Amino acid sequence: MIRLINKYLDLNLYQGKKSEFEELFLSHPNYPSVFALTDSLDMLSIENIAARVPKEQFEELPDSFLAFFNRDLVLVVKLEKEVVIENEKGIKSKLTIDDFCKDWDGIIIVIEPNQIISSEVKFNAKWIFYSFPIVALVILSVAYNKYSISNLILLFTSLAGILVSVFIVQEKFGLKNEIVSKFCNINSNTSCDSVIQSQKGDINKWMSFTDLPLLFFSTSIISILLSPEYSSKTIGLLSLFSIPVILYSVWLQKFQIKKWCVLCLVVSAILVLQSLVGYFLEESLFSNVILFDFTYLFSTVFCISLWYMIKPVLTSKFNMESEIKELKKFKRSYSVFDFLSKKVLVMEGFSKLQGIQFGNPKSDTSLTIILSPSCGHCHKAFEEAIDLVHKFPEKVFLNILFNINPENNENPYKAVVESLLEINASFPDKIEEAITDWHIHKVGLESWLKKWKVAVISMKVNQQLQQQYDWCSVNEFNYTPVKIVNEKLFPNEYTISELKYFLNDFS
Repeated sequence: MIRLINKYLDLNLYQGKKSEFEELFLSHPNYPSVFALTDSLDMLSIENIAARVPKEQFEELPDSFLAFFNRDLVLVVKLEKEVVIENEKGIKSKLTIDDFCKDWDGIIIVIEPNQIISSEVKFNAKWIFYSFPIVALVILSVAYNKYSISNLILLFTSLAGILVSVFIVQEKFGLKNEIVSKFCNINSNTSCDSVIQSQKGDINKWMSFTDLPLLFFSTSIISILLSPEYSSKTIGLLSLFSIPVILYSVWLQKFQIKKWCVLCLVVSAILVLQSLVGYFLEESLFSNVILFDFTYLFSTVFCISLWYMIKPVLTSKFNMESEIKELKKFKRSYSVFDFLSKKVLVMEGFSKLQGIQFGNPKSDTSLTIILSPSCGHCHKAFEEAIDLVHKFPEKVFLNILFNINPENNENPYKAVVESLLEINASFPDKIEEAITDWHIHKVGLESWLKKWKVAVISMKVNQQLQQQYDWCSVNEFNYTPVKIVNEKLFPNEYTISELKYFLNDFS
Protein backbone atom coordinates (compact mmCIF):
# COMPACT_ATOMS: atom_id res chain seq x y z
CA MET A 1 0.00 0.00 0.00
CA ILE A 2 2.86 2.37 0.84
CA ARG A 3 4.42 1.91 -2.60
CA LEU A 4 1.10 2.73 -4.28
CA ILE A 5 0.49 5.85 -2.20
CA ASN A 6 4.07 7.02 -2.74
CA LYS A 7 3.54 6.75 -6.49
CA TYR A 8 0.36 8.80 -6.19
CA LEU A 9 2.30 11.42 -4.20
CA ASP A 10 4.90 11.47 -6.99
CA LEU A 11 2.20 12.07 -9.61
CA ASN A 12 1.02 15.09 -7.63
CA LEU A 13 4.54 16.46 -7.05
CA TYR A 14 4.89 15.62 -3.35
CA GLN A 15 8.19 13.74 -3.67
CA GLY A 16 9.64 15.49 -0.63
CA LYS A 17 6.76 14.37 1.59
CA LYS A 18 7.01 10.61 0.99
CA SER A 19 9.33 9.60 3.83
CA GLU A 20 7.44 11.77 6.33
CA PHE A 21 4.13 10.34 5.14
CA GLU A 22 5.42 6.79 5.47
CA GLU A 23 6.47 7.38 9.08
CA LEU A 24 3.12 8.93 9.99
CA PHE A 25 1.08 6.29 8.17
CA LEU A 26 2.90 3.24 9.53
CA SER A 27 2.75 4.53 13.11
CA HIS A 28 -0.93 5.49 12.91
CA PRO A 29 -3.10 3.59 15.44
CA ASN A 30 -5.66 2.87 12.68
CA TYR A 31 -3.10 1.65 10.10
CA PRO A 32 -3.83 0.61 7.35
CA SER A 33 -7.34 2.10 7.22
CA VAL A 34 -8.54 4.88 4.93
CA PHE A 35 -8.76 7.15 7.98
CA ALA A 36 -5.07 6.48 8.73
CA LEU A 37 -4.26 7.45 5.14
CA THR A 38 -6.29 10.68 5.08
CA ASP A 39 -5.27 11.63 8.64
CA SER A 40 -1.58 11.26 7.74
CA LEU A 41 -2.11 13.45 4.67
CA ASP A 42 -3.87 16.03 6.86
CA MET A 43 -0.89 16.15 9.20
CA LEU A 44 1.32 17.00 6.22
CA SER A 45 -1.13 19.76 5.19
CA ILE A 46 -1.88 17.92 1.92
CA GLU A 47 -5.45 18.71 0.92
CA ASN A 48 -7.32 15.45 0.41
CA ILE A 49 -10.77 13.90 0.39
CA ALA A 50 -12.12 10.38 0.70
CA ALA A 51 -15.64 10.05 -0.66
CA ARG A 52 -18.15 7.78 -2.33
CA VAL A 53 -18.89 9.08 -5.82
CA PRO A 54 -21.79 8.02 -8.07
CA LYS A 55 -20.45 6.05 -11.01
CA GLU A 56 -22.30 8.39 -13.35
CA GLN A 57 -19.90 11.17 -12.29
CA PHE A 58 -16.77 9.24 -13.27
CA GLU A 59 -15.97 11.65 -16.12
CA GLU A 60 -15.78 14.52 -13.62
CA LEU A 61 -13.07 12.86 -11.52
CA PRO A 62 -9.43 14.05 -11.75
CA ASP A 63 -6.90 12.42 -14.07
CA SER A 64 -5.49 10.24 -11.28
CA PHE A 65 -6.84 9.05 -7.94
CA LEU A 66 -6.82 6.12 -5.53
CA ALA A 67 -9.84 3.84 -5.56
CA PHE A 68 -11.07 0.51 -4.26
CA PHE A 69 -11.38 -1.98 -7.11
CA ASN A 70 -12.41 -5.54 -6.27
CA ARG A 71 -11.87 -4.57 -2.61
CA ASP A 72 -8.20 -3.72 -3.26
CA LEU A 73 -6.68 -0.25 -3.25
CA VAL A 74 -5.49 0.69 -6.73
CA LEU A 75 -4.04 3.74 -8.44
CA VAL A 76 -6.25 4.86 -11.31
CA VAL A 77 -5.00 6.96 -14.23
CA LYS A 78 -7.66 8.12 -16.69
CA LEU A 79 -7.04 8.05 -20.42
CA GLU A 80 -9.42 9.15 -23.19
CA LYS A 81 -11.63 6.05 -23.38
CA GLU A 82 -10.05 3.73 -20.84
CA VAL A 83 -8.27 3.65 -17.52
CA VAL A 84 -4.97 2.19 -16.33
CA ILE A 85 -5.11 0.67 -12.86
CA GLU A 86 -2.07 -0.36 -10.82
CA ASN A 87 -2.33 -2.58 -7.76
CA GLU A 88 -0.12 -2.80 -4.67
CA LYS A 89 2.20 -5.28 -6.38
CA GLY A 90 2.86 -2.87 -9.24
CA ILE A 91 0.85 -4.86 -11.80
CA LYS A 92 -0.84 -2.58 -14.34
CA SER A 93 -4.02 -3.33 -16.28
CA LYS A 94 -5.91 -1.44 -18.98
CA LEU A 95 -9.69 -1.47 -18.73
CA THR A 96 -12.53 0.23 -20.46
CA ILE A 97 -14.39 2.73 -18.31
CA ASP A 98 -17.45 0.45 -18.21
CA ASP A 99 -15.41 -2.57 -17.10
CA PHE A 100 -13.74 -0.52 -14.38
CA CYS A 101 -17.02 0.84 -13.07
CA LYS A 102 -18.47 -2.69 -12.77
CA ASP A 103 -16.03 -3.68 -10.01
CA TRP A 104 -15.41 -0.20 -8.57
CA ASP A 105 -17.34 0.42 -5.37
CA GLY A 106 -17.42 4.21 -5.90
CA ILE A 107 -14.95 5.08 -3.12
CA ILE A 108 -12.08 7.38 -4.10
CA ILE A 109 -9.21 9.14 -2.35
CA VAL A 110 -8.02 12.31 -4.04
CA ILE A 111 -5.29 14.78 -3.12
CA GLU A 112 -4.82 18.33 -4.31
CA PRO A 113 -1.78 18.60 -6.66
CA ASN A 114 1.17 20.46 -5.21
CA GLN A 115 1.28 24.02 -6.56
CA ILE A 116 4.59 24.89 -4.90
CA ILE A 117 7.33 23.16 -6.86
CA SER A 118 10.68 23.15 -5.11
CA SER A 119 13.59 24.03 -7.39
CA GLU A 120 16.03 22.31 -5.05
CA VAL A 121 17.44 19.02 -6.27
CA LYS A 122 18.10 16.68 -3.39
CA PHE A 123 21.29 14.75 -3.87
CA ASN A 124 21.94 11.63 -1.86
CA ALA A 125 25.58 11.75 -0.78
CA LYS A 126 25.44 8.32 0.88
CA TRP A 127 26.27 6.50 -2.34
CA ILE A 128 29.39 8.63 -2.82
CA PHE A 129 30.40 8.04 0.80
CA TYR A 130 30.06 4.26 0.51
CA SER A 131 31.25 3.78 -3.06
CA PHE A 132 34.29 6.10 -3.00
CA PRO A 133 36.55 3.73 -0.95
CA ILE A 134 35.63 0.81 -3.26
CA VAL A 135 36.31 2.85 -6.42
CA ALA A 136 39.62 4.06 -4.96
CA LEU A 137 40.69 0.49 -4.13
CA VAL A 138 39.73 -0.74 -7.60
CA ILE A 139 41.80 2.01 -9.25
CA LEU A 140 44.80 1.29 -7.03
CA SER A 141 44.54 -2.46 -7.62
CA VAL A 142 44.25 -2.07 -11.40
CA ALA A 143 47.23 0.30 -11.38
CA TYR A 144 49.53 -2.02 -9.36
CA ASN A 145 48.37 -5.45 -10.55
CA LYS A 146 48.13 -7.16 -13.90
CA TYR A 147 44.51 -7.89 -14.78
CA SER A 148 43.48 -10.36 -17.44
CA ILE A 149 40.09 -10.28 -19.16
CA SER A 150 38.77 -12.97 -16.82
CA ASN A 151 40.04 -11.02 -13.78
CA LEU A 152 38.17 -7.91 -14.87
CA ILE A 153 34.98 -9.82 -15.67
CA LEU A 154 35.03 -11.51 -12.25
CA LEU A 155 35.76 -8.21 -10.50
CA PHE A 156 32.90 -6.28 -12.12
CA THR A 157 30.42 -9.15 -11.83
CA SER A 158 31.33 -9.36 -8.13
CA LEU A 159 30.71 -5.62 -7.78
CA ALA A 160 27.31 -6.10 -9.43
CA GLY A 161 26.71 -9.06 -7.13
CA ILE A 162 27.50 -7.10 -3.97
CA LEU A 163 25.04 -4.39 -5.06
CA VAL A 164 22.26 -6.96 -5.54
CA SER A 165 23.25 -8.60 -2.23
CA VAL A 166 22.79 -5.28 -0.43
CA PHE A 167 19.28 -5.03 -1.90
CA ILE A 168 18.55 -8.57 -0.66
CA VAL A 169 19.70 -7.68 2.86
CA GLN A 170 17.58 -4.52 2.74
CA GLU A 171 14.54 -6.63 1.85
CA LYS A 172 15.39 -9.00 4.70
CA PHE A 173 15.39 -6.10 7.17
CA GLY A 174 12.19 -4.66 5.70
CA LEU A 175 13.79 -1.64 4.00
CA LYS A 176 11.89 -1.10 0.78
CA ASN A 177 13.59 0.36 -2.27
CA GLU A 178 11.14 1.80 -4.77
CA ILE A 179 13.10 0.79 -7.88
CA VAL A 180 13.82 -2.70 -6.56
CA SER A 181 10.16 -3.15 -5.60
CA LYS A 182 9.12 -2.56 -9.22
CA PHE A 183 11.35 -5.41 -10.41
CA CYS A 184 10.49 -7.67 -7.49
CA ASN A 185 6.76 -7.35 -8.17
CA ILE A 186 6.91 -7.29 -11.95
CA ASN A 187 4.01 -9.79 -12.13
CA SER A 188 1.84 -11.94 -9.87
CA ASN A 189 4.39 -14.81 -9.84
CA THR A 190 7.26 -12.72 -8.49
CA SER A 191 7.77 -11.57 -4.91
CA CYS A 192 11.24 -11.01 -3.48
CA ASP A 193 9.73 -10.34 -0.07
CA SER A 194 7.96 -13.73 0.09
CA VAL A 195 11.14 -15.61 -0.78
CA ILE A 196 13.62 -13.57 1.28
CA GLN A 197 11.44 -13.47 4.40
CA SER A 198 10.65 -17.17 4.16
CA GLN A 199 12.16 -19.29 6.95
CA LYS A 200 12.76 -22.06 4.42
CA GLY A 201 15.82 -20.12 3.34
CA ASP A 202 17.39 -20.24 6.81
CA ILE A 203 20.40 -22.54 7.11
CA ASN A 204 20.66 -22.22 10.90
CA LYS A 205 19.97 -19.55 13.51
CA TRP A 206 23.18 -17.70 12.58
CA MET A 207 23.06 -17.90 8.80
CA SER A 208 20.52 -17.77 6.00
CA PHE A 209 20.65 -17.76 2.22
CA THR A 210 20.45 -13.96 2.31
CA ASP A 211 23.87 -13.85 4.00
CA LEU A 212 25.65 -16.09 1.48
CA PRO A 213 25.66 -13.73 -1.58
CA LEU A 214 26.84 -10.80 0.55
CA LEU A 215 29.68 -12.83 2.07
CA PHE A 216 30.68 -14.50 -1.21
CA PHE A 217 30.81 -11.37 -3.36
CA SER A 218 32.44 -9.18 -0.70
CA THR A 219 35.11 -11.87 -0.20
CA SER A 220 35.57 -12.12 -3.96
CA ILE A 221 36.06 -8.37 -4.36
CA ILE A 222 38.67 -8.11 -1.58
CA SER A 223 40.59 -11.18 -2.74
CA ILE A 224 40.65 -10.02 -6.39
CA LEU A 225 41.88 -6.57 -5.38
CA LEU A 226 44.68 -8.16 -3.32
CA SER A 227 45.64 -10.90 -5.74
CA PRO A 228 43.70 -10.98 -9.02
CA GLU A 229 45.68 -13.78 -10.65
CA TYR A 230 45.22 -16.43 -7.95
CA SER A 231 41.88 -15.32 -6.48
CA SER A 232 40.14 -15.45 -9.86
CA LYS A 233 40.77 -19.20 -10.00
CA THR A 234 39.30 -19.69 -6.55
CA ILE A 235 36.23 -17.61 -7.39
CA GLY A 236 35.69 -19.50 -10.65
CA LEU A 237 36.03 -22.82 -8.84
CA LEU A 238 33.69 -21.88 -5.99
CA SER A 239 31.14 -20.46 -8.46
CA LEU A 240 31.22 -23.81 -10.26
CA PHE A 241 30.69 -25.65 -6.98
CA SER A 242 27.74 -23.34 -6.17
CA ILE A 243 25.65 -24.76 -9.05
CA PRO A 244 23.92 -27.32 -6.76
CA VAL A 245 23.03 -24.48 -4.34
CA ILE A 246 21.62 -22.48 -7.27
CA LEU A 247 19.51 -25.46 -8.36
CA TYR A 248 18.25 -25.91 -4.80
CA SER A 249 17.35 -22.20 -4.64
CA VAL A 250 15.41 -22.45 -7.91
CA TRP A 251 13.61 -25.60 -6.68
CA LEU A 252 12.74 -23.85 -3.41
CA GLN A 253 11.23 -20.87 -5.23
CA LYS A 254 9.38 -22.98 -7.80
CA PHE A 255 7.90 -25.75 -5.66
CA GLN A 256 8.06 -24.70 -2.02
CA ILE A 257 7.47 -20.95 -1.85
CA LYS A 258 5.87 -20.82 -5.32
CA LYS A 259 7.11 -17.30 -5.92
CA TRP A 260 10.12 -16.09 -7.89
CA CYS A 261 12.67 -13.74 -6.31
CA VAL A 262 14.11 -11.55 -9.08
CA LEU A 263 17.07 -10.52 -6.92
CA CYS A 264 17.88 -14.16 -6.13
CA LEU A 265 17.70 -15.06 -9.83
CA VAL A 266 20.09 -12.21 -10.67
CA VAL A 267 22.56 -13.54 -8.07
CA SER A 268 22.20 -17.03 -9.55
CA ALA A 269 22.86 -15.67 -13.05
CA ILE A 270 26.01 -13.85 -11.86
CA LEU A 271 27.31 -17.04 -10.21
CA VAL A 272 26.66 -19.06 -13.38
CA LEU A 273 28.47 -16.41 -15.44
CA GLN A 274 31.43 -16.46 -13.04
CA SER A 275 31.61 -20.25 -13.16
CA LEU A 276 31.65 -20.13 -17.00
CA VAL A 277 34.38 -17.48 -16.95
CA GLY A 278 36.42 -19.57 -14.54
CA TYR A 279 35.94 -22.76 -16.55
CA PHE A 280 36.65 -21.37 -20.03
CA LEU A 281 39.02 -18.44 -19.41
CA GLU A 282 41.08 -19.54 -16.42
CA GLU A 283 43.87 -21.99 -17.14
CA SER A 284 44.42 -24.94 -14.80
CA LEU A 285 41.26 -24.18 -12.80
CA PHE A 286 41.44 -27.45 -10.86
CA SER A 287 45.16 -27.32 -10.09
CA ASN A 288 47.44 -25.26 -7.83
CA VAL A 289 44.58 -24.56 -5.41
CA ILE A 290 46.92 -24.39 -2.40
CA LEU A 291 48.92 -21.53 -3.95
CA PHE A 292 46.01 -19.11 -4.06
CA ASP A 293 44.10 -20.31 -1.01
CA PHE A 294 45.72 -17.92 1.48
CA THR A 295 44.51 -14.63 -0.04
CA TYR A 296 40.97 -15.92 -0.39
CA LEU A 297 41.07 -17.49 3.08
CA PHE A 298 42.15 -14.18 4.61
CA SER A 299 39.38 -12.33 2.73
CA THR A 300 36.80 -14.91 3.83
CA VAL A 301 37.74 -14.69 7.51
CA PHE A 302 37.78 -10.89 7.35
CA CYS A 303 34.35 -10.58 5.67
CA ILE A 304 32.65 -13.18 7.88
CA SER A 305 34.05 -11.59 11.04
CA LEU A 306 33.05 -8.10 9.94
CA TRP A 307 29.53 -9.16 8.89
CA TYR A 308 28.81 -11.01 12.11
CA MET A 309 29.92 -7.95 14.05
CA ILE A 310 27.64 -5.67 12.02
CA LYS A 311 24.62 -7.96 11.60
CA PRO A 312 23.54 -8.04 15.30
CA VAL A 313 23.76 -4.25 15.42
CA LEU A 314 21.61 -3.89 12.29
CA THR A 315 19.13 -6.50 13.55
CA SER A 316 18.84 -4.71 16.88
CA LYS A 317 18.44 -1.34 15.16
CA PHE A 318 15.64 -2.44 12.84
CA ASN A 319 13.87 -4.42 15.55
CA MET A 320 13.99 -1.33 17.72
CA GLU A 321 12.57 0.82 14.92
CA SER A 322 9.74 -1.66 14.51
CA GLU A 323 9.02 -1.57 18.25
CA ILE A 324 9.09 2.24 18.20
CA LYS A 325 6.44 2.24 15.46
CA GLU A 326 4.25 -0.03 17.58
CA LEU A 327 4.76 2.22 20.61
CA LYS A 328 3.88 5.25 18.49
CA LYS A 329 0.63 3.55 17.51
CA PHE A 330 -0.16 3.16 21.20
CA LYS A 331 0.82 6.74 22.01
CA ARG A 332 -1.15 8.13 19.07
CA SER A 333 -4.34 6.43 20.21
CA TYR A 334 -6.86 9.14 21.08
CA SER A 335 -8.35 7.02 23.87
CA VAL A 336 -4.93 6.94 25.58
CA PHE A 337 -4.47 10.68 25.11
CA ASP A 338 -7.97 11.39 26.46
CA PHE A 339 -7.42 9.08 29.45
CA LEU A 340 -4.24 10.93 30.39
CA SER A 341 -5.89 14.36 30.02
CA LYS A 342 -7.06 15.50 33.46
CA LYS A 343 -9.79 18.03 34.19
CA VAL A 344 -8.84 21.53 35.25
CA LEU A 345 -9.76 21.99 38.93
CA VAL A 346 -11.68 25.28 38.51
CA MET A 347 -12.86 26.47 35.09
CA GLU A 348 -14.95 29.35 36.44
CA GLY A 349 -13.62 32.66 35.14
CA PHE A 350 -11.52 31.03 32.41
CA SER A 351 -13.65 32.46 29.59
CA LYS A 352 -13.00 36.01 30.87
CA LEU A 353 -9.23 35.68 30.50
CA GLN A 354 -8.14 37.53 27.36
CA GLY A 355 -4.70 36.56 26.23
CA ILE A 356 -2.68 36.73 23.04
CA GLN A 357 -4.52 34.76 20.39
CA PHE A 358 -3.52 33.11 17.12
CA GLY A 359 -5.28 30.79 14.69
CA ASN A 360 -8.96 30.09 14.14
CA PRO A 361 -11.26 30.91 17.11
CA LYS A 362 -13.94 28.64 15.61
CA SER A 363 -11.72 25.57 15.39
CA ASP A 364 -12.45 22.40 17.34
CA THR A 365 -9.00 22.40 18.96
CA SER A 366 -8.43 25.15 21.50
CA LEU A 367 -4.95 25.22 23.01
CA THR A 368 -4.14 27.50 25.93
CA ILE A 369 -0.59 27.87 27.23
CA ILE A 370 0.19 29.78 30.42
CA LEU A 371 3.71 31.17 30.30
CA SER A 372 6.16 33.11 32.40
CA PRO A 373 8.76 35.26 30.64
CA SER A 374 11.48 34.04 33.01
CA CYS A 375 10.75 30.35 32.36
CA GLY A 376 13.19 28.56 30.05
CA HIS A 377 10.77 25.70 29.30
CA CYS A 378 8.18 28.25 28.15
CA HIS A 379 10.36 29.11 25.14
CA LYS A 380 9.98 25.60 23.73
CA ALA A 381 6.26 25.44 24.59
CA PHE A 382 5.59 28.67 22.71
CA GLU A 383 7.74 27.63 19.74
CA GLU A 384 5.90 24.32 19.37
CA ALA A 385 2.50 25.97 19.82
CA ILE A 386 3.05 28.74 17.28
CA ASP A 387 4.52 26.21 14.82
CA LEU A 388 1.36 24.12 15.20
CA VAL A 389 -0.76 27.18 14.37
CA HIS A 390 1.37 27.96 11.32
CA LYS A 391 0.98 24.39 10.03
CA PHE A 392 -2.74 24.10 10.82
CA PRO A 393 -4.12 27.66 10.94
CA GLU A 394 -7.73 26.54 10.38
CA LYS A 395 -7.64 23.65 12.83
CA VAL A 396 -5.96 25.19 15.89
CA PHE A 397 -6.79 28.13 18.13
CA LEU A 398 -3.97 29.27 20.41
CA ASN A 399 -4.53 31.43 23.48
CA ILE A 400 -1.48 32.62 25.45
CA LEU A 401 -1.91 33.63 29.09
CA PHE A 402 0.65 34.64 31.72
CA ASN A 403 1.29 33.68 35.31
CA ILE A 404 3.14 36.57 36.92
CA ASN A 405 2.47 38.46 40.14
CA PRO A 406 1.33 41.98 39.15
CA GLU A 407 2.11 43.32 42.64
CA ASN A 408 5.77 42.36 42.44
CA ASN A 409 7.23 45.55 40.97
CA GLU A 410 10.77 44.30 41.57
CA ASN A 411 10.34 41.56 38.98
CA PRO A 412 12.08 42.89 35.82
CA TYR A 413 10.08 40.47 33.64
CA LYS A 414 6.78 42.08 34.62
CA ALA A 415 7.46 44.82 32.04
CA VAL A 416 7.72 42.16 29.32
CA VAL A 417 4.23 40.76 30.04
CA GLU A 418 2.69 44.22 30.38
CA SER A 419 4.21 45.34 27.09
CA LEU A 420 3.11 42.17 25.28
CA LEU A 421 -0.49 42.52 26.43
CA GLU A 422 -0.50 46.23 25.56
CA ILE A 423 0.97 45.59 22.10
CA ASN A 424 -1.64 42.87 21.59
CA ALA A 425 -4.43 45.33 22.45
CA SER A 426 -3.11 48.37 20.57
CA PHE A 427 -0.92 46.98 17.76
CA PRO A 428 -2.15 43.42 17.04
CA ASP A 429 -0.19 43.25 13.77
CA LYS A 430 3.06 43.55 15.77
CA ILE A 431 2.35 41.03 18.51
CA GLU A 432 3.70 37.90 16.80
CA GLU A 433 7.01 39.58 16.06
CA ALA A 434 7.26 40.88 19.63
CA ILE A 435 6.53 37.57 21.35
CA THR A 436 8.72 35.68 18.87
CA ASP A 437 11.63 37.98 19.67
CA TRP A 438 11.30 37.00 23.33
CA HIS A 439 10.58 33.26 23.19
CA ILE A 440 12.24 32.12 19.95
CA HIS A 441 14.91 34.67 19.08
CA LYS A 442 15.70 35.18 22.80
CA VAL A 443 17.12 38.63 22.26
CA GLY A 444 17.56 39.23 26.01
CA LEU A 445 15.73 41.44 28.49
CA GLU A 446 17.58 44.70 27.86
CA SER A 447 17.47 44.47 24.06
CA TRP A 448 13.85 43.37 24.04
CA LEU A 449 12.68 46.21 26.32
CA LYS A 450 14.63 48.70 24.26
CA LYS A 451 12.74 47.58 21.14
CA TRP A 452 9.29 46.75 22.50
CA LYS A 453 8.67 48.34 25.92
CA VAL A 454 5.42 50.31 26.09
CA ALA A 455 5.60 53.41 28.29
CA VAL A 456 1.92 53.64 29.27
CA ILE A 457 0.07 50.49 30.37
CA SER A 458 -3.74 50.66 30.28
CA MET A 459 -6.01 49.78 33.20
CA LYS A 460 -7.51 46.95 31.14
CA VAL A 461 -4.11 45.26 30.77
CA ASN A 462 -3.46 45.56 34.53
CA GLN A 463 -6.85 44.01 35.26
CA GLN A 464 -6.18 41.13 32.87
CA LEU A 465 -2.79 40.50 34.41
CA GLN A 466 -4.39 40.30 37.87
CA GLN A 467 -7.24 38.02 36.69
CA GLN A 468 -4.84 35.62 35.00
CA TYR A 469 -2.64 35.48 38.09
CA ASP A 470 -5.63 34.91 40.39
CA TRP A 471 -7.04 32.15 38.17
CA CYS A 472 -3.69 30.35 38.19
CA SER A 473 -3.55 30.68 42.01
CA VAL A 474 -7.02 29.15 42.44
CA ASN A 475 -5.96 26.14 40.31
CA GLU A 476 -2.62 25.90 42.15
CA PHE A 477 -0.67 26.45 38.94
CA ASN A 478 2.58 27.36 40.65
CA TYR A 479 4.60 26.26 37.64
CA THR A 480 4.92 27.10 33.95
CA PRO A 481 4.23 26.27 31.25
CA VAL A 482 0.68 25.09 31.86
CA LYS A 483 -0.94 23.54 28.78
CA ILE A 484 -4.71 23.21 28.43
CA VAL A 485 -6.54 21.64 25.49
CA ASN A 486 -10.31 22.00 25.26
CA GLU A 487 -10.59 22.71 29.00
CA LYS A 488 -8.44 19.70 29.98
CA LEU A 489 -4.83 19.65 31.13
CA PHE A 490 -2.52 18.57 28.35
CA PRO A 491 -0.79 15.30 29.40
CA ASN A 492 2.85 15.63 30.43
CA GLU A 493 3.58 12.45 28.46
CA TYR A 494 3.07 14.38 25.21
CA THR A 495 4.72 17.39 23.62
CA ILE A 496 2.65 20.18 22.10
CA SER A 497 3.93 19.23 18.63
CA GLU A 498 2.27 15.80 19.08
CA LEU A 499 -1.12 17.47 19.34
CA LYS A 500 -1.23 17.32 15.53
CA TYR A 501 -1.98 13.59 15.78
CA PHE A 502 -5.37 14.29 17.39
CA LEU A 503 -6.67 17.25 15.41
CA ASN A 504 -9.06 15.10 13.40
CA ASP A 505 -10.15 13.28 16.57
CA PHE A 506 -11.18 16.61 18.12
CA SER A 507 -13.10 17.38 14.93
